[in-house]
Amino acid sequence: MKRIRVIPTLLLRDGGVVKTRQFRNSVYVGDPINAVKIFNEKEVDELILLDIDASRKKHPPNIRMIEQIASECFMPVAYGGGISDINQVQMLFAAGIEKVVVNSALKSNPAMIRSASQTFGSQSIVASLDAKRTWFGKYKTYTACGKKCTGLSAVETAQMAVELGVGEIYLNSIDQDGTQNGYDISLVQQVTESVSVPVIAAGGAQSITDFFSAVSEGNASAVSAGSMFVFHGPHRAVLISYPSQNLLVEQLYKKVA
Repeated sequence: MKRIRVIPTLLLRDGGVVKTRQFRNSVYVGDPINAVKIFNEKEVDELILLDIDASRKKHPPNIRMIEQIASECFMPVAYGGGISDINQVQMLFAAGIEKVVVNSALKSNPAMIRSASQTFGSQSIVASLDAKRTWFGKYKTYTACGKKCTGLSAVETAQMAVELGVGEIYLNSIDQDGTQNGYDISLVQQVTESVSVPVIAAGGAQSITDFFSAVSEGNASAVSAGSMFVFHGPHRAVLISYPSQNLLVEQLYKKVA
């Protein structure tokens, strides 16, 4: 039996938790502290916090808010959004964050990423790749909350990130984000086959079956979800949830070779 990390992703905007659909139409779903307390009770493996406006609006990380959230967490926490220099990385670790997540800085400040990896260790630096399929079936990566194309493919971006020293890839499909139609397995496969570091699949999960597909077909090392953990039923009522450990054991861990 292999234990696969199942990681909720909380999107932060103006101090609250929101959920998007294909990186648009954000819906407020609650207070991050309340969500964290529920995830504590559910024995969540890890938690990812992403401030979706920080980099686009050139806001630095809200260290005070992050420290408050991290102090409530019983699980390791990764944070991304607005990170532009090594001092901010240092402050985030001091605030209780275990990993920092970088996206825009992959192109705007690669020297900072290399320095952070060398200073704090590659295991603490995660590259977030937001990828979208083109009309020709290729995948391009985007920054600024999916609004600015980097001009690089998902594979090129992942390989560049690894060369800079990141220890993990958080791979999110813009097309699948918030749809709960399943992961883009082709995207996951392409990236996992191109790099040697662990890849977290994100974007589109609806069930544990989707987790299994990302791992068994896409070769992902871990899985993440947002809508699956905050919405319930056909009318998408807000309900913070997480599969029981027994369900994960029976429907995921035991099935993974």
